Amino acid sequence: MVTPNVKSIRSLARGLDVLRLLQRSGALSLADLHRLSGLPKATLLRILKTLTEQGVVWQRMADNAYIASYSLSTLAQAIDRETELVEAASPILDRLSREVSWPSVLAAPRLTHMEVLETNASRTRVAEVPLGPVGFQINMLRSASGRAYLAACADNVREATLDRLRLSQRRGDRVVHLPGYVDRLLTETRTRGFGLRDPDFGGDFDLGRSEADDARDSLGVAIRAGADVPGVINITWARRIFDRDAAIAAFAPPLTEAARDIGRVLSH
Repeated sequence: MVTPNVKSIRSLARGLDVLRLLQRSGALSLADLHRLSGLPKATLLRILKTLTEQGVVWQRMADNAYIASYSLSTLAQAIDRETELVEAASPILDRLSREVSWPSVLAAPRLTHMEVLETNASRTRVAEVPLGPVGFQINMLRSASGRAYLAACADNVREATLDRLRLSQRRGDRVVHLPGYVDRLLTETRTRGFGLRDPDFGGDFDLGRSEADDARDSLGVAIRAGADVPGVINITWARRIFDRDAAIAAFAPPLTEAARDIGRVLSH
């Protein structure tokens, strides 16, 4: 590993030390932190004020003890779940890349959009359809992956997602306000058992196909692990080579099997 020739931030290191003490101990008073860290109380108070303002530490009223926020544990659990999802999906996506020449991505929900976690694009023989990269944001309502997720997730999760999308200022989310749009996409996706792109979706989050067209089409299948829907996998192909009906016949069965296999691994 290359180490940049720069100075470390001492105050940040101290703050992280204090946070780690709180996470290990559960709850500590200022006196406890002073004794365990060896830092002056005035320094500790500045650190604790900063950590509290950032929402990662809070102070209990009963005894004025400082406690690491539950949000940190929730975040760590979410990261662990997604690491487990990617670990479970990667070998199955590798297998899928050998069965189907066209590439796939694994995407997870981020409330108002989907985000790419993994792709087998580097393993496929089709170089003209690069996917990803990891972290790439996918439109929730117009993409095959987003539609597959919305149709499969729990009702309360879907309603929370739609509520946030109704507040969105992004151009690509405006379709949520079209009469009957959401009901139609949910009905069509559930009837098929997989998601397909909106006819006007050309891959760009905000622009329509007349303004931005990647000349591709996609099919997405939700991953189910018990009652949970942790993500979606898709297959993307070039429209000039496969029309939609031919692609569905070729790709829907192996993609559905791959999604089921990922769900089984997660459930066990």
